[in-house]
Amino acid sequence: MQKELDLASPGIQLSGVNETGHESGNAEACAGKTLPWLQDNVMENVWSFWSVTYRDVILLDAGNEVVGVYNLTAHDLNVPANYDELKAMLVAAREP
Repeated sequence: MQKELDLASPGIQLSGVNETGHESGNAEACAGKTLPWLQDNVMENVWSFWSVTYRDVILLDAGNEVVGVYNLTAHDLNVPANYDELKAMLVAAREP
């Protein structure tokens, strides 16, 4: 999806943020992937700050404010309508 977003709306960046305490799976999660992968920690506490549920996509606007949440467990991206919905939400979050 990142390549499609780069063409449709440059400036959107997808990144993963791993929950504190699950660092042992980072190497496996990153193997063969190009998505930037960040590790949360007790100092930043992003998962708690954003009230993340496992497999949430947190949509941020240009000012890094949360403007939406899309859960990938509830919305399987193998379903084309879900994929298109998330992509549209990402593009909309970028717009002022």
